[in-house]
Amino acid sequence: MSFDGSFTHSMKNELTDLLQTGRISKINQPYPNELILTIRAHGKNQQLLLSANPTYARVQITKVPYVNPSVPTNFTMIVRKHLSGGILSEISQQENDRVLTFTFTARNELGDQTKLDLIVEIMARHSNIILVEQATGKIIDAIKHVGSDVNRYRLLLPGATYIKPPKQDLENPFTMTDFDRVRQLIKDFPNVDVLAENLRKTIQGLGNDTSLALATSLHKDEKVETNFKDFFQKFDSPEPTFSHVAGNKINFTAFPYPGTTKNQTFSTLSELLDAFYASKAQRDRVREQGAVLIQVVKKQLKKNRTKLKKLQRDMKETENADDYRVKGEILTTYLNKVQRGMTSIELPNYYDENKLITIQLSNQQSPSQNAQRYFKKYQKLKNAVKFVGEQIQLTKQEVDYFENIQSQIELADPQDLIDIKYELEQGHYLRDHEQNKKKKNKRQKINKPEKFVASDGTEILVGKNNLQNEKLTMHTADKRDTWLHTKNIPGSHVIIRSFDPSEKTLAEAANLAAYFSKARGSAKVQVDYTKVKNIRKPNGTKPGYVIYDNQTTLFVTPDENLIDQMRK
Repeated sequence: MSFDGSFTHSMKNELTDLLQTGRISKINQPYPNELILTIRAHGKNQQLLLSANPTYARVQITKVPYVNPSVPTNFTMIVRKHLSGGILSEISQQENDRVLTFTFTARNELGDQTKLDLIVEIMARHSNIILVEQATGKIIDAIKHVGSDVNRYRLLLPGATYIKPPKQDLENPFTMTDFDRVRQLIKDFPNVDVLAENLRKTIQGLGNDTSLALATSLHKDEKVETNFKDFFQKFDSPEPTFSHVAGNKINFTAFPYPGTTKNQTFSTLSELLDAFYASKAQRDRVREQGAVLIQVVKKQLKKNRTKLKKLQRDMKETENADDYRVKGEILTTYLNKVQRGMTSIELPNYYDENKLITIQLSNQQSPSQNAQRYFKKYQKLKNAVKFVGEQIQLTKQEVDYFENIQSQIELADPQDLIDIKYELEQGHYLRDHEQNKKKKNKRQKINKPEKFVASDGTEILVGKNNLQNEKLTMHTADKRDTWLHTKNIPGSHVIIRSFDPSEKTLAEAANLAAYFSKARGSAKVQVDYTKVKNIRKPNGTKPGYVIYDNQTTLFVTPDENLIDQMRK
């Protein structure tokens, strides 16, 4: 599984067929290391994703929706300035390396026609997207600036001359004519794994899985040149494939590699990558964009859990309140036996068969003052019981609330983070940012819940955070609709848009409720359902908090495949 040079070769061909001669209509940078160009080509709008993400660097057409930041980055503004309305004239690859150049014809500020190269280097943590003026070779800007302190070989800074990545002393498999070296490798290394390792040192653009597949193909028989050419010709006529290998690991490849099973094919390489990266890249984006929210939630959880432990210790101390009352009463009864200056005294405890009890005294206080000191301690602890009990309840609610928020961030899409951030700002857990200060009196629009469709066609709505949950349940849903939620576990509110759903639809909706909850990885999750009319929100409670009655409980096991089938 790798976006290696050979896969890049196939992707270049696919993008050329779909995008060449197309015109750029939009340029957005929804995530720090990713650029999306909307290109109108052959009568269709296509979203070209250029990613310099350290983990998921790639180039593809994507259909995955995204949300733009409210303020575009400097890099976005510069690319828009130079490329808006530009025509894609060519897509080229550097040898068989993971470097693609998108050449655009555009017009400069004077109206003169100019050629610009948007270069995407797919090199793990060194991945980058660089805009270069073709005539001068000067860098206009890069999505990641790289100075001499990081890379002495070349600068990736505005105004610097663009230098290509160091050329590898390897053979381009798509232009090779001499196969004697390959024949010698087969002779020297009869073991397939060892041969694959040495092919990577000889042939350009081979990932681990591609080199192993090539080594297997070369070992078929002695027709080395034929087998080699046949293998690489398949990259020009790809069959985009998910392949299952040992340990149930899934690879994506340009065509089914030898030795793989349970292959699933796609119509395009881009659809293959959308299917493979959608959830993986999404989680990474959520972690990246939600870093501040995650830190706020962790800090609040730590603070409230520490507070809860202290309150529970205080509550335990109140259990001894009656001991202070007893000692105060005994001192009062035998006051004539207590002398000023004593530090302790043994007196009969008439509450315990007159057994002797030792009572500590202050030698600075009179006998009656000592007795009053015990009564005051007793009264203080008795008063504390109610206060500490209330504080324990409130603190437990805070812990539950932030555990719920934490769960929502784990399950969130990037656009859901906007609602969670707004909720934390409204609760004064997170400082308001400038855009919210400007719109202080204007309520932020809450994102719509996610839509699913049951097998019988019934629409099911799922709230992805507290604000969505509250809006969905208390304002959007009909009182006769059916509401579902995991029993005693943080999770989404689920609404079935039907007054009388079938048992199968109830089971499918319960699966959604279990999947979008903290119990996602559990088996036999309890899910309650009832009519919306039975839901109530107590005054002064946190967003999304409700109470309900007349519920029925279902037991379900979250099924990701079923969820995918129900997505609208």
